[in-house]
Amino acid sequence: MSQRIAKPRTTAVILAGGTGQRVGLSIPKQLLKIAGKAVIEHTLTTFEKADSIDDIIVLMAPGYVPDIEKIVAKAGFQKVTKIIEGGSTRNETTERAIAALGEGLADGEDLNVLFHDAVRPLLSRRVIDDCVTALERFQAVDVAIPSADTIIVTRTHGDDGEFITEIPDRSRLRRGQTPQAFKLSTIRRAYEVAAGDPNFQATDDCSVVLKYLPDVPIHVVAGDEYNMKVTQPVDVFIADKLFQLASTATPEQKGEEVYRELLTGKTVVVFGGSYGIGKDIAELAESYGAKVYALGRSTTGTHVENPEEVDDALSKAYAETGRIDYVVNTAGVLRIGKLAETDNATIEEALKVNYLAPVQIARSSYKYLAETQGQLLLYTSSSYTRGRAEYSLYSSTKAAMVNLTQALSDEWAGEGIRVNCVNPERTATPMRTKAFGQEPAGSLLSSEAVARTSLDVLLSELTGHVIDVRQQDPTASAGQASGFEQALASVLDRQDGVA
Repeated sequence: MSQRIAKPRTTAVILAGGTGQRVGLSIPKQLLKIAGKAVIEHTLTTFEKADSIDDIIVLMAPGYVPDIEKIVAKAGFQKVTKIIEGGSTRNETTERAIAALGEGLADGEDLNVLFHDAVRPLLSRRVIDDCVTALERFQAVDVAIPSADTIIVTRTHGDDGEFITEIPDRSRLRRGQTPQAFKLSTIRRAYEVAAGDPNFQATDDCSVVLKYLPDVPIHVVAGDEYNMKVTQPVDVFIADKLFQLASTATPEQKGEEVYRELLTGKTVVVFGGSYGIGKDIAELAESYGAKVYALGRSTTGTHVENPEEVDDALSKAYAETGRIDYVVNTAGVLRIGKLAETDNATIEEALKVNYLAPVQIARSSYKYLAETQGQLLLYTSSSYTRGRAEYSLYSSTKAAMVNLTQALSDEWAGEGIRVNCVNPERTATPMRTKAFGQEPAGSLLSSEAVARTSLDVLLSELTGHVIDVRQQDPTASAGQASGFEQALASVLDRQDGVA
């Protein structure tokens, strides 16, 4: 009877030795916050959740190891086993990783290793899994995507500048990404041979194998366009927008008993709780044992645009329960019309209710949420990514909610307060019916569905995210990358209507 061969351990090596010089930062770019978390935290989260990864080591820029230790401890990453200083060059950093990986290995024991740039935070688990699978057949694996641009080769001629000398066939050109995956024995051997070359230098590890172990084939796994590297200032903007558009899949729904366990004894304050989404959230949370304060103009006489009334509502909830765990604001007004024809009273109402009220609610909620390490939940509109004619006030104030969410999640991270924003597609609410009249049955999300997702967000550990709620996720079975693919579909959908 043949003996089953145990699968080798697979280690992810996160290369975080770079600085922030090219993006104009005084700190390493991997510590820059995008969507409420440091870039490297997004990267580590992906590997932490990948079933094909057994453990993780981080090679961090000198002097910043304690920063990573704090991130790892706070996030509770279980797979991170080592955090060590990287070298002054990419090659030196890889050599330090190889030495660390070899510690404790038995003679003849090998393992799979994936080297990944910390500043590629949008990596999908599909790419990780494909690399690990490829290592079952190959000793070296790269990740690449086709080049959409024509590549030219140039040569400089004195003061006359550059001239084209060659235009390679674009169909054979690929843009390299990470991770790059190897059997440890292979990448170690490549660096041992390279050490004998006095002119050795390389910007990536596959090139070391290609040059110094020419007999080892390097298999190519298909990458994806979202797996971008944050290198230039514009990359910071693009990465943040991608997280803003499709920051995360909707949190997983919990069982009835789990909801009850998590909400019993908690205090939830809902502004805009008279009807629609706010009313449904209040009723749902109350059904699971939370003490809920559903506040609204038509039921409790609470005007969110009045700071004193907001303060009074929160202080009353705190006085009666001794805590406030979640503050939700669904209040809003939708006025349609051309800006040039809009009177001052309408403009003032939109700004007070849709913008200044959430700002005041956030400011007043801070001290209570800091005490419980709770969450503030805001709402945006599916029109926030692109303002349209006759919706200028609504779209612009709802876009402000996204920026407010991201700013506060960063500002309040030290106190453990989470801030998120729900972005429902067109939803059947009294506000929408008043603006658009009756619409075809089945064409709108139900407010109950949005309330259920809102509750899942409140009970999650997310912060700084914009969570899309859609009637149907056409790419739900396409793996983790579908979240970013869905973002593009969402942008197109937002051309059609307003939530």
